[in-house]
Parts: sequence; C-alpha cells; structure tokens
Amino acid sequence: MAEKPRPKGSTAAQRRGRVTIKPGARHLARHGGRTEDEALLRRPTVRPEFLDSDPWRSLRILSEFVDGFDALAAVGPAVSVFGSARMKPGNRYYKQARELGSMLAKAGYAVITGGGPGIMAAANRGAQEGGGLSVGCNIELPMEQGLNPYVDLGIEFRYFFARKVMFVKYADAFVIFPGGYGTLDELFEALTLIQTKKVEHFPVILIGTDYWTGMIDWIRATLLEEAAISAADVDLLRLTDDPAEAVEIINAYAEKQREAAASTAKATKPIARSDVKKPAKPEHAES
Repeated sequence: MAEKPRPKGSTAAQRRGRVTIKPGARHLARHGGRTEDEALLRRPTVRPEFLDSDPWRSLRILSEFVDGFDALAAVGPAVSVFGSARMKPGNRYYKQARELGSMLAKAGYAVITGGGPGIMAAANRGAQEGGGLSVGCNIELPMEQGLNPYVDLGIEFRYFFARKVMFVKYADAFVIFPGGYGTLDELFEALTLIQTKKVEHFPVILIGTDYWTGMIDWIRATLLEEAAISAADVDLLRLTDDPAEAVEIINAYAEKQREAAASTAKATKPIARSDVKKPAKPEHAES
C-alpha cells in the first residue's frame, strides 16, 4: 500500500540517513524544494557555500589522514628531524643536519622532515646522499612554502595537526635542531605525548648545546621548581652537539626495542595446529 503523503504543517520529525531534523528546524536544512539528485547534479554558478562549511572541511581533514597513512605505511624505521626553515647552507647547523641525514640513512632509517628549506632541506639532502628514503610532510602556508628538491616522498598538508600526527606515528625518534616557534611546537608536542603516555617513550634529542641550554635551565629552574613537571619529565630530553652521538642514542633505543620484542616472541607466536587439543568427551552422553 502506498504511503499517504504527510499533510502540510506536519509535526513529525524528518529523518535523512543518520540525521533527524525536528519540525521547527527544517527551514535551516531546506534544499529549496529540489530533490536530492537535482541538488547533486545542478551546476553551481558561484563557489558553493558548502565547500567552506565545517562538515565539508571535516572530509578534507579525513582525506589528509588517509593520504598520509597510505603514503607512509611502508616507510619502515624512520627518524623525524626538525629545525628552522631559515638556516642557510653555510650555517653550522645546516651542515650538521645534512651529516645527520646521511648517517641515519646509512644506519637504515628513513628521514622525515617538514619538507621545507633550511634544516629540513639539509636533513633530506643528507638522506639522499646516504642512499636512504627522504620524506617531506609539507604544510600549505601563505608564503607558499614548497617541497625542497631533496624529497623522495612528499605529502602536502593543509592542517598542522594532521601533519604532526605523521611525524609522531611513523618515527622511532625525534631530532630537534635550532628553530623557532614551529620547531618548539613540534618539540613540546612530542614531549607532551610521551609525558602523558599517549605514545610509547622514544628518544627526543636536541642538537646544539649553545642554543638549547638556556631553555633547559629555565625548565629546571622554573617548571621543575614550581612542580609544574616532575624530574623524570626533564630526563625525556637528550642534548648533544654530535650527530654521530644522536645516531648512537637512536640505535641503542632501537636495539632495546628489538630485544623487548624478541623476549615476547615465544609468548605471542601464532598458535600451531599441533597445539590445539580436541575437546574432552563428556562422561555421560545424552540418550
């Protein structure tokens, strides 16, 4: 039997998939009397308003996560390297970042950076020179920052938070060179995730004792003194001027992780067919 049309002025709620629209709010979600197919196929004469809406923006955010996960899933062991985009090739930190990138590549690590110039380009360049995979997670900025020429695998992001997830999710360690607000943001994001145990503890290494000592002194003298953090939180940071020492720290951590995995291998091995026993027969079968 065909459903009777609702009378005008019906007070019943209208349901569209997972969305229910109350009668008093229908004017807020109206399509001007058009069918859904007509609304879909109608060619807009101006930029559709929905492209600037939060629901549409959420789909763009989701697509960035999907693209990033898909691109980086098979990267393997990797180290994220951060630092200022303003460092020039003649700068000592640029030279150290290039050296570090090469050492990491030769040790079997991919190098992940923000994909821009300065320290990022230096680390990507070193990774290429060392024969490793050079990854750049670039961010769309008003000044049109583009991928540096030393990136083998590049991913473009609109949103900083989606980009930072990639830095953390696929890294076995962070190495932080001198930098500005962006570098500090990435540094403290990593420390916060480790401190709150949102991620497994991994090395966070600062390169440049002259540059970072003042910050560490302030952390100890102010944050620790006021009990805003614990002493263990200060110990999350490692400080060095030697890229080779940074690689040694990362290798030591990776070896510890491999030992931990090996120690649990027996307990977590797949169940073999021979391990499965037949269920015992009941003593008294039903008649």
